[in-house]
Amino acid sequence: MSLADLRKEYMLHGLSEAELDPDPIQQFRRWFEQALAAEVVEPNAMTLATATLDGRPSARMVLLKGFGPDGFAFFTNYESRKGRELAANPHAALILYWAELERQVRIEGTCAPVTPQESDAYFQSRPLGSQLGARASRQGQVIAGRQVLEERLRELQAEYADQEVPRPEYWGGYRVGPIAIEFWQGRPNRLHDRLRYQRQAGGGWHIERLSP
Repeated sequence: MSLADLRKEYMLHGLSEAELDPDPIQQFRRWFEQALAAEVVEPNAMTLATATLDGRPSARMVLLKGFGPDGFAFFTNYESRKGRELAANPHAALILYWAELERQVRIEGTCAPVTPQESDAYFQSRPLGSQLGARASRQGQVIAGRQVLEERLRELQAEYADQEVPRPEYWGGYRVGPIAIEFWQGRPNRLHDRLRYQRQAGGGWHIERLSP
């Protein structure tokens, strides 16, 4: 089978203006709860796209760890490529794709670090292995081999055997404050439903339908 023959017809749902919540965060909550109920695998997995000041883009998967009126939060190494790009250019985009529901959500906005207190609280909620992994890895840096990580992990396991693991200063959270959120529902004949919320100057939201 050629790539041109790989195609899927979207038949599950529609999305009308009448059923939308006027608040995109509440609409996102509704869809996210439906993704949980449908047992979507890792429903909080999302693509994060960043770019350098001269427009060179990069993208990777991260995990959504919180959302609310202020935006969408994730945690990572501040010294990673995404951290460096966000420091230079805070504009970012997110995509969550739930194939089982034939849905995706696109989010555009400005990204900023969360408070140290919020990063501390989330770090301490993580499994011990994840805490030690954050200290063992200088994300994105070139290393000689896998053994470098494994040796560093053994050292940290011994060092923190009987004490709390502190959050590294180079690790923490970001929050994307949305200026646009698009809800995409797959439909037959590629005539998908695309409804976009645009933040207005006064703080409210304007809803508009986009051609697929």
